[in-house]
Amino acid sequence: MKKIIFFLGLFFSISLFAQTEFNSVSELPDYAVLKTKMKLDDAVTKADTPAEFPGGMETFKRKFAESMDVIDVKSKKINTRVYFIVEKTGYVRYVTATGDDIKHSKAAEVAVRRLFVKWKPATINGEPVRFLYTFPLTLKKF
Repeated sequence: MKKIIFFLGLFFSISLFAQTEFNSVSELPDYAVLKTKMKLDDAVTKADTPAEFPGGMETFKRKFAESMDVIDVKSKKINTRVYFIVEKTGYVRYVTATGDDIKHSKAAEVAVRRLFVKWKPATINGEPVRFLYTFPLTLKKF
């Protein structure tokens, strides 16, 4: 029963779950960490047409919440920022999460990796580009 309540709390308490706007990769708050974990060459954070999950962002949010493992957390609030690159081919690579709780960050990374589907790639001037997707994930424990 606890797991069901936690899962519902997780699903309904996800806030600010959208691509955050940054003009360039180097403006990201976790840039120092990301450049050691990801290949950021030629990745963009803005595009004429951003990368799109099949079915849209609502589908992505639902599938992400369904694939995220329920973990035992000690704090009342957890802030995590998830980053990944949607390649020109539409596949996701270099999933990285940073945040207050290491276990939660790892669970968020695994949840994104489990969603192994081809995205519609981002484009600039009609050409596909490597798109660095980022979203904040804030969870509140009730």
